[in-house]
Amino acid sequence: MTGKAVRTRHSVRYRLLAIALLPMLVILPIFLGVAMYRWNARFDAMLLSKADGDLTIADQYMAQILEGMETSLQSLGASARFRDAMGTDPRSAHGLPALLGREARQKHYDFLYVISAKNEIIASNIPLRAAAMRSDWPVLRAALAGKAKTGIDLFSAADLQAVSPKLAEVAQIRLVPTEKAVPTTKVIETRGMVVHSAAPIRLPNGEPAALVSGTLLNRNLRFVDTINGLVYHDASLPEGSAGTASLFIDDVRISTNVRLLKDQRAIGTRVSSAVRTAVLEHGENWLDSAFVVNDWYVSAYRPILDTGGRRAGMLYVGFLERPFTTMRHEILLSITFAFLLVTGLTVPLFLKWATDIFRPLERMSSTISKVEEGDLAARTDHADGNDEIGQVAQHLDHLLEQVQDRDRQLREWNSELNRRVEERTEHLVRARKQIEDTTKQLVMAEKLAAIGEITAGVAHEINNPLAVMQGNLEIIRDAMGDRAAEAQFEFQLLDEQIQRIGDIVRKLLQFAKPAEYAGYEEINGLPQIVTDTMPLVEHLLKKTAIVVERDDHATHTVRMNKTELQQVLVNLIVNAVHAMPEGGTLGLRTFDQDRDDGAAGSAVAVTDTGTGMSKAVLKHIFDPFFTTKQREGNGLGLSICQMLVLQAGGALSVESEPGNGTTFSVWLPDAAEAREDEGHSV
Repeated sequence: MTGKAVRTRHSVRYRLLAIALLPMLVILPIFLGVAMYRWNARFDAMLLSKADGDLTIADQYMAQILEGMETSLQSLGASARFRDAMGTDPRSAHGLPALLGREARQKHYDFLYVISAKNEIIASNIPLRAAAMRSDWPVLRAALAGKAKTGIDLFSAADLQAVSPKLAEVAQIRLVPTEKAVPTTKVIETRGMVVHSAAPIRLPNGEPAALVSGTLLNRNLRFVDTINGLVYHDASLPEGSAGTASLFIDDVRISTNVRLLKDQRAIGTRVSSAVRTAVLEHGENWLDSAFVVNDWYVSAYRPILDTGGRRAGMLYVGFLERPFTTMRHEILLSITFAFLLVTGLTVPLFLKWATDIFRPLERMSSTISKVEEGDLAARTDHADGNDEIGQVAQHLDHLLEQVQDRDRQLREWNSELNRRVEERTEHLVRARKQIEDTTKQLVMAEKLAAIGEITAGVAHEINNPLAVMQGNLEIIRDAMGDRAAEAQFEFQLLDEQIQRIGDIVRKLLQFAKPAEYAGYEEINGLPQIVTDTMPLVEHLLKKTAIVVERDDHATHTVRMNKTELQQVLVNLIVNAVHAMPEGGTLGLRTFDQDRDDGAAGSAVAVTDTGTGMSKAVLKHIFDPFFTTKQREGNGLGLSICQMLVLQAGGALSVESEPGNGTTFSVWLPDAAEAREDEGHSV
């Protein structure tokens, strides 16, 4: 079975399985995940909503306590028994302290006293340590002004000592190191949080006075337990959870039913830094999960303001979070187990239904793959045609039989057609071969004819003037006599160049009739040959902005006629100059190079930074008469250079890319190795 058939089979199977299982294994889990996520969010919101409601109840209860204390104090001050107890001289009345004592015990006041507008203590339920009390309390000023007022005030240690040393001692709370609390160097909290109330009264002489009461909340377990019992009554929380309430001075618990140990309340522990920042520093209500002493609680905090409007502490209610978390996990696990159970019962049924569909389809897919591979006799052989898939399989078998018949006919027609095409092709190949041979002969004949004409013209047009120049040069040398020695270098240079022109003409004739010409070889070093060649092209380089870079590392000597090698280098340098009309860099590099066949030798590379050549041009660069210079060249330069290098046993190669310049490399064998090879051949 081919890979295509396997892919088709798998595609059909996977698609059908996806159709069967997608709703159960993908859509339903996503739906359940979203539903559980939203339920979880709503569950958390419900817990926070309950905590918010609990805080509202506690706050209202505390407000009722303050209001009840104020009302009770006003009623006492306006009662007949209070007036009777004062008599005509409350300062010497013996029944007034007794009345204040009974009222204090009944109402759970820690202190209850009458104070005049002159800050003089008239009577008290307990012996006050100070003869005068602070007169700047807002509740006292309001009462002396004729208006009852109740609120929360923070009494300093001195204030409490002025009332009663015992009260100051009860108020002292040693701080307990608490996890997540703000670090502090404070060890003991000496201030007391007092429910402070004052009601206006009149002394018998008509002088205004105030009836003042106070209840210390530090360690006041009755107060906090009453709040907790009111907020978290029976059955208000699930089994395992516990409701808690606390009062704080700043961030220190002064009264709480949160347990530090089993029988020890967490008085003196501190609130976490996050709650402190939000409630005490920013004055916000806190409604979130919070770490309380040693566990996590769904918590609600609000700041407690004193009678001056300053944040004096906090009121807290909350309940243990762990039972709700356990309940949530149990519900999530129950839903997950129910989903897995339903999935385990239904998925096998879905798979069976899907198998009944994709097996016949896979059989048809496999049959089609065999037909594509050439097995036209393949059939599905699906006998059950009661359903739509079975009917399709039977129709497919019928179509495959028709395809097999058509294929047999087409093969017969194809064999006949191939035979006729082969006959016609054979005739065409023979005809094309004859045309190609004839064309080559014609091209060669035209080239030879052109070379003959060029050769004759060169011999007549160059050799004759050259002979005249040589003769006149001898006449000039004879005419100058002894003075000819002064221009000996110039005469020598002229002789060499006339000789070079003659060699060039001879090599051109050699290209036309290589069998009739035979040059002579010399042993030279490539660096010196390059140095001797540069004066011949100096006039071209001076006209351009071309920089010449030399790099000579060749150490081997080569065997080739110096003039012929210079002719090759001049031709390559001139081509490089023409390729850089706007200027550039001409690189001349000599180096030793061993060929792949093991032959040692040296090479000279001529590199330009010009326009480069395309692959199409490179294919014909060494063909005779091929040129890219239009009217400036005849196309023989590189072909002659290649011929000269090949005759010397070397190789001429080129590398070029459009826009990246061109490099021509002339490789010649080592002269010493060439001599050894000649000796062995002899």
